[in-house]
Amino acid sequence: MATLQERKHYREAIMKALYETTEGNRFLGVTGARLRDDLQLPERDLAAACAYLVGEGLVTVDWEQGNTPIMVTLTHQGIRLMEAEEEKRG
Repeated sequence: MATLQERKHYREAIMKALYETTEGNRFLGVTGARLRDDLQLPERDLAAACAYLVGEGLVTVDWEQGNTPIMVTLTHQGIRLMEAEEEKRG
């Protein structure tokens, strides 16, 4: 099982990858397989991170059997969070 620091890192990496890949468009998503491969996340940790982000209202997920994310999409709230982070960085 991942440590708290690892879990936080996974969530942040997923949000950043979604925002950058979709260019903040909530009508576009990224496959779970692509997130897993691009971010080199264990399947179990990807599912846990996605479930957490769904609970926070930051993403929506289409799930496959076995709790595997098929498609992950930013919500309006998720886009606003990422835009705020981008503004902070300048």
